[in-house]
Amino acid sequence: MKKLLALLVALALCLGTVSALAATDPATVEDNITSPDGTYAVAFVTDIGQLKDKSFNEGTWNGTKTFAYDNGLAYKYYQPANGSAATDDDRYDAMKAAAQAGAKAIVAAGWMQGSALEKAAKEFPDVKFIFIDGWGMGLDNVVGVAYKEEQCGYFAGYAAVMEGFTKLGFSGGGGGTNPACERYGYGFIQGANDAAAKLGKNVELRFTWQYGANFTASPELQTMMNGWYETGTEIVFACGGSIFDSIAAAAAANDGFVIGVDVDQSGQSETVITSALKGLSEGTYQMLAKVFDGTFEAGSVSLGVTENAVGLPVDNWMLENFSVEDYQGLVDALIAGELTIDGEAAEFDPNVKGPWSNVTVQYE
Repeated sequence: MKKLLALLVALALCLGTVSALAATDPATVEDNITSPDGTYAVAFVTDIGQLKDKSFNEGTWNGTKTFAYDNGLAYKYYQPANGSAATDDDRYDAMKAAAQAGAKAIVAAGWMQGSALEKAAKEFPDVKFIFIDGWGMGLDNVVGVAYKEEQCGYFAGYAAVMEGFTKLGFSGGGGGTNPACERYGYGFIQGANDAAAKLGKNVELRFTWQYGANFTASPELQTMMNGWYETGTEIVFACGGSIFDSIAAAAAANDGFVIGVDVDQSGQSETVITSALKGLSEGTYQMLAKVFDGTFEAGSVSLGVTENAVGLPVDNWMLENFSVEDYQGLVDALIAGELTIDGEAAEFDPNVKGPWSNVTVQYE
């Protein structure tokens, strides 16, 4: 327990100063390099979806390649075979290939990596595994890094209602079985409900996992979102990698708005007014640093506002009726224990956690 506490405190300090430590712009670092001796000390095994998804995979990859670049280490990414239909064997094969190519550290993104990672970690005990959105497994060479997505989801929902939106939507990835997306969605409802109660308003929220299972854009999802916007939905929380593309396209066609996820997605579409952020690049960078400076500690950490690991993008503030100062007040209240956000996510239908005082959730 003391080791885990020390790890958490150290990571909190690092996340707060990461911009000074990792000043390299990820966009300037090549995704593909050739190692002169054919070995790669740092490896990344992607989650389902595209590497350059402008969200979860890309955010984690940016931290991975930037750390390697900054420290003169060869790096490589591995995408499990069979794409969105990848099996545990496919994921294990990718990790095995990374280990056999000389990886000292393997970053694996997404909770679906669990079974494969455990097998690989036992087979390659000298390799350190960093399991993003995962858990520690009780193995000496695995650290699981999870985030309190319900907190930034809450901020996004609260901000949207305070901004003046009363007809909201949530479209989630993972088909309702991804814990991170569940926490995002459940926090989003709580924030919207509390803001509506503060304003004395009633808010409608459409909520779905349809067409998001593989975290990829699709004509079916875009058609569904078009229908939402056409029938009154004003803003949708696009929570699931590349499904953002379908939702942003529908929003643009209907003068609607979008809330991004994982990273600041405002540069991808003029429809984005804020994003629910988590420090994927920063957390990955700092965990890799611990591998190579000899301070790696196995176990599990869960990072939230206290560690400066989740939040809204204050450097690119686009809201007019809800200010940075208002947002900081929420953050301060949460840190002080004056605000409570339930992190026990509601699976599938969020109404199982209801009824909500000021939000009507239509589960689709």
